[in-house]
Order: sequence, then C-alpha cells, then structure tokens
Amino acid sequence: MDAFYASVELLRYPQLRGLPVVIGGGWRRGIGMDASQQEFPRLRDYVGRGVVTTATYPAREFGVHSAMGIMRAAQLCPQAILLPVDFDEYRRFSRQFKAVIARFAPVIEDRGVDEVYIDFTQSQDGQHEGGRTLALRIQAAIHAETGLTCSIGVAPNKLIAKMASEFRKPNGVSIVYESELREKIWPLPCRKINGIGPKADARLEGLGIHTIGELATCEREWLAQHFGPNHGAWMHECAWGRDERAVVTQSEPVSMSRETTFERDLHAVRDRAELGAVFTDLCERLAQDLQRHAYVGKTIGVKLRYDNFQRSTREQTLAFYTCDPAAIRRAAGQCLKRAPLERRLRLLGVKVAGLVRSDSPEARREPVLGPPMAMPLF
Repeated sequence: MDAFYASVELLRYPQLRGLPVVIGGGWRRGIGMDASQQEFPRLRDYVGRGVVTTATYPAREFGVHSAMGIMRAAQLCPQAILLPVDFDEYRRFSRQFKAVIARFAPVIEDRGVDEVYIDFTQSQDGQHEGGRTLALRIQAAIHAETGLTCSIGVAPNKLIAKMASEFRKPNGVSIVYESELREKIWPLPCRKINGIGPKADARLEGLGIHTIGELATCEREWLAQHFGPNHGAWMHECAWGRDERAVVTQSEPVSMSRETTFERDLHAVRDRAELGAVFTDLCERLAQDLQRHAYVGKTIGVKLRYDNFQRSTREQTLAFYTCDPAAIRRAAGQCLKRAPLERRLRLLGVKVAGLVRSDSPEARREPVLGPPMAMPLF
C-alpha cells in the first residue's frame, strides 16, 4: 500500500491532499486540531521524543522518512502537518484491502498491516501479460472500494517481486521476467535486497561492492569469508535472483511485544512512579494483544534503550504458558531488576516469546496473580 497510514488520514482529511503530512508520535501539549476550521498542528511546534511512522510523498521530498525522530523531521520540513497514529482505523482498512485481494487471488501471505505476497499461479488472468492484467484488476478494485492506492510488483519469486513493487510508487505496476534480471535488478543498489540492512550495505560499500550486479560477480566463498557461511551464501543467491520461498498462507508468530519511547528520559529511582505506571500499562496491553489473538507464551523479556542510545535486553523462561497481565508484569519486573539501571531510560519495551495457541495441549494457564498495579517496580 502507498504511504498507507498517511493515505488513510487523507481520506479523513481530504483538504490535506498535496501537502506534506507526517504521521507519528503525538502533538505538543496545548495544540489541538479543529478539522472544521482546518487548523492542524505543525511539525515546527512539536516537542517530544516520538518518531515518524510514515509521511506523505510531499513530505518525503524534504527527506522525511519513517523511523526518523520527529524533531529531526521538523528541521527538514517545519511546515509539515503532524497527525497522530490511529491504529484501529489502519487495521480496519487493512482488513478491507486484503478482502478485496482474496476475491481475485486467494493464496495470500500476510506481511503486516500494509503489505502482502500473492500467488498468481492458479488465479484467473494470473499469467496473462506476465500477471499485469490481474495486478491492474486488483489495483483498481482496491481503489474503488477503499479509496486507497497500492503498488504491485510481479516476478517469478518473492525476492524480486518485493523489489519490483518499489519501482513505480505510488500506484504503479511493475513486471520483471526471469530473463530481465541483468537489466532491471543488477543495476540496483545492494540495499534494495530485502534483508540487507544499513550495516551490511556499509560493509559491502567498503569492499567496493555498490550494486546487485557487482554482488553477483563475487564468489560465494569470498562472501562467506566476509559475512559468514550462511549469510554469504544467502547474499549470493539473492544477487542471482534465486528465491524458493513459497507464499505461506498461514504462519504463527513467535513473539509479541509492546514498547514506548518516553517524551523525556526517565530515571529508574527518581521517576519510579511514572516509569512503573508506563511499565504496567505495557504489560497489560501486551496481555490484551495475546488474549485477542488467542496466544500464550512462556519467555518474558524486557528491552531498554538508554539516554546514550545503548540498548540492553533481559529475559526469563517460565515453567508455564501465560497471557495473564499479572504474570507478565511480575516476570518482566524480575527481568528489569537484572538490567543496568544507572543511566536514564529513553525507551522501554516488554516481550512475550515462545508462543503457542491458548487452546493447544501444551498451554497451561497460571492462576491470576492479582492486579499488576499492586506490584512494586523494583
């Protein structure tokens, strides 16, 4: 989906179309929003520690992108309008566009709120013009029923289809045939391969490898020496456009988590009450997520990011599976006590891993342990 969160907001506020709009964080205290008077908070007025969730394409032209600090985005585009996230609305539109796709091509792999892989193999018109006919039908139907646009890449496998979906954003369809690897894929930067992040890309740049085509000329053994046997072999396969992964219609999550970045850095002792309230809220919301999706887990962990941006994690595995907020709160609190707490905290997160279905034979619920609020933080 094209700038999904922002596009949903533009349906709500069509008067903002064509303007730089940023979604994320919150707005400054005291600044309201009156849609009838078209008064919206501006990025230049934001004070806080939030990050950009997404931005409209006019905002992206100023260099604003997702995961960027909002204060930094305000330096790049102070005139941009800032709107908070509305996950309930985004999930509603997510269900709608996926239901549209299912009518045309029911073999779908869900990749999050705004992205899917689709197997065209057995679908009507799935092979016509390399899949373009079906892609255009899906694209038109999504727009007709939701008002949103999407970009579709069609290719022999998921690896190349993912790259192709970025070729003609927004509202584009791109087809890549197997014979077009050298022409359309090899000139791209290595970072366009889904899975090659900033660190690996920087290492490749340092080794004189800038494009996927240059990566393809590297010997598998040489890549293994520099990036490890598994990762090096994977990079070699990707450079040659090889990907045997099937479209998986059902998959089970291995973990769920909740985290928050504080408006100001909090100290474990001096800000104990505020930190404790946030911590308990994270545990309760995570428990609600587990219960809503009918999962239980037994490995509880915490994630901390300090004022110097260093990160620390701690976890423990229980003897039972749970989705009880009190059990999660108690175990996460024990993990927190084992983490370094001398520095102020910028971010705090809670995770439950080792998930199984709550009705599975191995799932055993722990009796409710009492209100999480009653437990001390340290």
